Amino acid sequence: MAKSDYYETLGVERGATDAELKKAYRKLAMELHPDRNPGDASAEAKFKDANEAYDILKDGEKRAAYDRFGHAAFEGGGPFGAGQGGQGGGGAAGFEFGSGFADIFDEMFGDFVGGGRRGQERAARGNDLRYNLEIGLEDAFQGKKTTVRVPASVACETCDGSGAEGGSKPVNCQSCQGRGRVRATQGFFTIERTCPTCNGAGQVIQNPCKVCHGTGRTHKERTLSVTIPAGVDDGTRIRLAGEGEAGMRGAAQGDLYIFITVAPHPFFQRDGANVYCRVPIPMTTAALGGSVEVPTVEGSRARVNIPAGTQSGAQFRLRGKGMSVLRAKSRGDMYIEVAIETPRNLSKKQQEILREFEAAGGKNTSPESEGFFSKVKELWEDLKD
Repeated sequence: MAKSDYYETLGVERGATDAELKKAYRKLAMELHPDRNPGDASAEAKFKDANEAYDILKDGEKRAAYDRFGHAAFEGGGPFGAGQGGQGGGGAAGFEFGSGFADIFDEMFGDFVGGGRRGQERAARGNDLRYNLEIGLEDAFQGKKTTVRVPASVACETCDGSGAEGGSKPVNCQSCQGRGRVRATQGFFTIERTCPTCNGAGQVIQNPCKVCHGTGRTHKERTLSVTIPAGVDDGTRIRLAGEGEAGMRGAAQGDLYIFITVAPHPFFQRDGANVYCRVPIPMTTAALGGSVEVPTVEGSRARVNIPAGTQSGAQFRLRGKGMSVLRAKSRGDMYIEVAIETPRNLSKKQQEILREFEAAGGKNTSPESEGFFSKVKELWEDLKD
């Protein structure tokens, strides 16, 4: 029976890139995998054909030979045939099932069988740590240097992180011969998984350190210096590389992440780079005009001119008096919102003066309230009709 064209088997064009070949093969492998098609002989045969096709086409030299000679390239007289000292990659007798499957096996099934080598490297590396740090708004504005105390695992000083006692050293694991992974045959293909004896390290400790018990690390509280840049906001994350937990038996350390929280301020409310401040002013200042001094986030004072007739809720903008902008030489603005304070606890003299003011009347002294009650009066008159 004639063999199917390898490109047709994978469902790609002859000019397909390596990435397109891999994508097509992965899709077929997922669809035709025997675990998904138990007892389906047809699916098993197609699965083997797809493996054979990908094993040839993923290899540059074999693909070039196949494009020129077809399947004959892998038969007895072909450049990759058994008779020419080749590997017999394409013939039914010489094909080694799973060789094309191996390079993406971990990617497809690694999570289910213990992970690939990249998963082992991640497991060996020390854990990342998180530290929550609260600062004031002034510190967020100008930045600061501070210290934090972080309890974490560090490399054992007695064994220098190796986990081995005295001058001894770890030895290669006999179960995996130092590879960190072992193979197990399931049906017609081979599964590779993390070695259970050494947990993927490839080595075992015969004489463990008495201080760290072979782990290569101990628990210790460290004091670290942290530089907080100007302009940080709630949720800003600062990464200290290599300041996390120590890895097992000398593996790389994790990272430390400082998460910033800015505490509420008694006067200022922050919105991004802008700062808002509510300032109460006397009724006389709002009516006659004047000026008030207000605090700024940098710790200085600023003077704000209040025009005569200012109403409660009016805002005044102070350019460049807001927060520092992170990683930029600029600042936001500051907004002053005035709240007009109604006098309380008036003396008799003050009450008389206000009654005289009210009796004196005056056109448009209170245009907003006069307009409101005028419209209300018209509404009542319409209702009476």
